[in-house]
Amino acid sequence: MRNKGNGTIEVRWHGRGGQGAKSASAILAEVLFESGKHVQAFPEYGAERQGAPMKAYNRVSDSPIRRRCGVTNPNIVVVVDPSMLKSGDANEGCANDAVYIVNTAEDAMSVRRDLHLSKDARVLVVDATRITLEELGQNRPNAPILGALSHVFTDVSIDVFADHFTKKMRNLPVEVLEANRRAILRGREEAVLA
Repeated sequence: MRNKGNGTIEVRWHGRGGQGAKSASAILAEVLFESGKHVQAFPEYGAERQGAPMKAYNRVSDSPIRRRCGVTNPNIVVVVDPSMLKSGDANEGCANDAVYIVNTAEDAMSVRRDLHLSKDARVLVVDATRITLEELGQNRPNAPILGALSHVFTDVSIDVFADHFTKKMRNLPVEVLEANRRAILRGREEAVLA
């Protein structure tokens, strides 16, 4: 992953309230912090209701992060809800070589074409909705998305992502934790890059 000139990687999440984008952003930050990185994680949303569009952000760096403003030029865009692709702002402010991680049943080339991305952009698709419906019986796509993100943040193993998620959500029933662990692992395995 190419850092910004100041050594910082910026991530922008697009989702809807209740899909776990805010939690996944926080888990990503915690996992990377525990691996020795400097991190930020913060959400942006209006009315706090399930289904409302929201964004979350991360910054990751090897050195202290001094910026406190919103992320406007992300290196990585995570689209948790595929309907957000039609809003037109998924690729707003992105460099030509940004990485897009998209929850969709469509192939990566279709996403690339729909977003009018340059040949330098990378698109990673994973059907996180299908995975969570099969594993959990509900649409909570954040776990498989974290698994797909392990393709980008390769300094951290997929097991660290899965273990941290399980530890953070330890108040959930054991069968739900195990289903989320399987969903994270499947997100890693089933993600397709183009």
